[in-house]
Amino acid sequence: MHLVQPEFPRFDLEAVRALLGDDWPAVNREITARLRSDVALVNSVSHYIVGGGGKRLRPLITLLAARACGYRGDRHIITAAIIEFIHTATLLHDDVVDASDLRRGQDTANSVFGNEASVLVGDFLYSRAFQLMVQVGQMRIMDVLADATNTIAEGEVLQLMNCKDPETTEQRYMDVIYRKTARLFEAGAQIGAILADQTRAVEEALVDYGRELGLAFQLVDDALDYSANPGELGKQVGDDLAEGKPTLPLIYALQRGSPKEQVMIRRAIERGGREDIRAIQAAIQSTGALAYTASKARDSAARARAALGPVPDSPFKTALNDLADFAVERRY
Repeated sequence: MHLVQPEFPRFDLEAVRALLGDDWPAVNREITARLRSDVALVNSVSHYIVGGGGKRLRPLITLLAARACGYRGDRHIITAAIIEFIHTATLLHDDVVDASDLRRGQDTANSVFGNEASVLVGDFLYSRAFQLMVQVGQMRIMDVLADATNTIAEGEVLQLMNCKDPETTEQRYMDVIYRKTARLFEAGAQIGAILADQTRAVEEALVDYGRELGLAFQLVDDALDYSANPGELGKQVGDDLAEGKPTLPLIYALQRGSPKEQVMIRRAIERGGREDIRAIQAAIQSTGALAYTASKARDSAARARAALGPVPDSPFKTALNDLADFAVERRY
């Protein structure tokens, strides 16, 4: 059972990174350097999760947006690192809240070091991000990142409120994924325009681009939770179901399934767990929930590409456009 993929050319993430020249390795060097702490456990946990793989799309978007806007300085390196630190902090906290055991194909930090260490090192990464914001010394960037961090925290709380609630609507779900995921994509793209002192039209275009790209990315993530190969996905299939999270595939199937399927899905959301995962996957497939979720993701990706209109043409803009394709064609 697989998510139906649109017919896009295979996206080459390494080629996009290579387009950035030394920017990409410079960000990785910055991240490593800024992780250092006099406290040994902070070093162990932070390096464990930051070194655990991942596509690092959020800092990549910041670099591409800055270069697409004609930025010639080097502050995009530190802002990209800030974005990654904020994202990594959310992962540490998420895995504790969700009691997750596996991320990106390896044991989660909380399963290795314990919940207490994971939460506290997440706090360290947040505070380190804010130290770096001060170093950037640009109030508008600090404003964007502070607002984004607050919005992400609200999204976490909203998701907690939705957990094990079968009455969760599609709109409530979309609000959560905007706050939890898309808001940081949005901030990363916007910062590129701010650094380059671009026009308001270009800045707003990149805000729209980041938001829609983030929505597409999360929609596909939530579909893959019911359709992907666990080896490719890097976690167990059905993790959202196990946690009682009513994501869009489940919400759609609950609305359109047979009476028997509705009872089963409602019970699974209320209780959590994977006991009925195969039957629920079948219901998600038969009701067209995966196709619907994929369609919503493609719509968001199309809006992301369209939003780039005011951005000057360049290979960096082309790469941003291609990232929108990648968001919906990926299988991991």
